[in-house]
Amino acid sequence: MPAEDPRVGRPRSSSRATLEEAATELFLEQGYEATTVGQIARRAGVSRTSFFNYFPTKADVVWVAVDDALDALRVALAGAETAEDVFEGVLAVGARVDAQHVPLAITETEAMGGAAEIEAAGLARAARLGRELRDALGRGATLDAETTDVIARMTAGAVAAAWQAWAGAGVRRGELRDRLARALDLVRSGVREAVGESPRR
Repeated sequence: MPAEDPRVGRPRSSSRATLEEAATELFLEQGYEATTVGQIARRAGVSRTSFFNYFPTKADVVWVAVDDALDALRVALAGAETAEDVFEGVLAVGARVDAQHVPLAITETEAMGGAAEIEAAGLARAARLGRELRDALGRGATLDAETTDVIARMTAGAVAAAWQAWAGAGVRRGELRDRLARALDLVRSGVREAVGESPRR
């Protein structure tokens, strides 16, 4: 096997975006399992060590868009006091998601192969989403622990379903916020009945 010289490929750059682009190309060209971290780094023009400065594992590369959204969600929910505040925070993040930056893990898993490893990384993101929602709902101190957990799980499921449908809709997918709004409407009525909040959009 030829040496994986990090100087070959794009001009030297340690940006996460460059590594993501290189990984995407290789995964689609030769499959996820056949692609090594060294090959990704080589195509990106960086060292193998630089890759791990940005991504703990190879599977994390295909979840960049979701990780960015989760980071934004934490900020958006920092001041949330009610369930409705949480819904509005989710919608605000959805409005800022780039329709051209769709998670490869959702749209191209079959083409790339390596589904088990990618799905395991996806479960970690789903767990983080649940924690962020549960923490935000719990800060309001108006809900008991069981109700908080139920609403967090319902909301996380609605968000995941909306994102999946949006990502799979192709180039005419429209805005993620619109799909999130429809999904969250299905959660709202139950929440209003449980905690007495009025809807607002």
